[in-house]
Amino acid sequence: MNEKLEKLNQEVAKTEAKLRRAEHKEKMLEHQIKTLNRKERTHRLCTRGAMLESHLPHPESVTDEQVSTILKVLFCRSDTKRLVAQVLAENRKEDAE
Repeated sequence: MNEKLEKLNQEVAKTEAKLRRAEHKEKMLEHQIKTLNRKERTHRLCTRGAMLESHLPHPESVTDEQVSTILKVLFCRSDTKRLVAQVLAENRKEDAE
């Protein structure tokens, strides 16, 4: 009986250690996902910021507030709203296929 109990206790200890390793691995993977998402977002922001600057004459002389104003005005236009809606609809259509 004592031997059986000891075996079961060892089995519990092994299983708990395995669980701790799995939980640690899960945390590491979650951290990797967050890091990859952050890097992807940073890359996207840099790429799109470069696209925006390519359309501005002398972008270094334009302030952040001025760029924000330009974008607000552009995105309030009805033709811009239609274009954005069209692009989003195309994306949804492609995702559904």
